[in-house]
Amino acid sequence: MAVTANYETVMIVSMKKGEEGIQAIVEKFKNLIEKHATLKNVDEWGKRKLAYLINKESEGYYVLFDFESTAEFPAELDRIYKITEGVMRSLIIKKEDE
Repeated sequence: MAVTANYETVMIVSMKKGEEGIQAIVEKFKNLIEKHATLKNVDEWGKRKLAYLINKESEGYYVLFDFESTAEFPAELDRIYKITEGVMRSLIIKKEDE
């Protein structure tokens, strides 16, 4: 049996994508995580002001995913974040065992 760990990831989606574009990106990553891991929670924080400008934008749409997966999946998820147009920033962390 594969060893799994708990992770959480936050992504910031560009507001330039519009409401439908943002929801399409959120849905894409939700489906991707469900396909390769056990999705525990999706917390959409919504539109927030950024601490600094990213690509000349001052706001972004924040989404937090909690999931459990093998150690290989977060690297693949990060790679897909980087090549997805509209994802301004992302962060994946391994949660400590509770």
